[in-house]
Amino acid sequence: MSDRKLWSYKEIAAHIRVQPDTVRSYRKHGLLPPPDHVESGKPYWYADTVRAWVASRPGNRGRRDD
Repeated sequence: MSDRKLWSYKEIAAHIRVQPDTVRSYRKHGLLPPPDHVESGKPYWYADTVRAWVASRPGNRGRRDD
């Protein structure tokens, strides 16, 4: 089953246990996948996109997968 809920920087940050500014920095430096949706200039990612990205990140040491 796929999770089509859209996540903002805040939800991504909570998932990987960092501050939202850290996630913004990841995007700025090309470390975050392209957003799945942009609304009023704000990027959003599907939860499945974020989970796949987290699983493929170098140094991923068994981060939670809620």
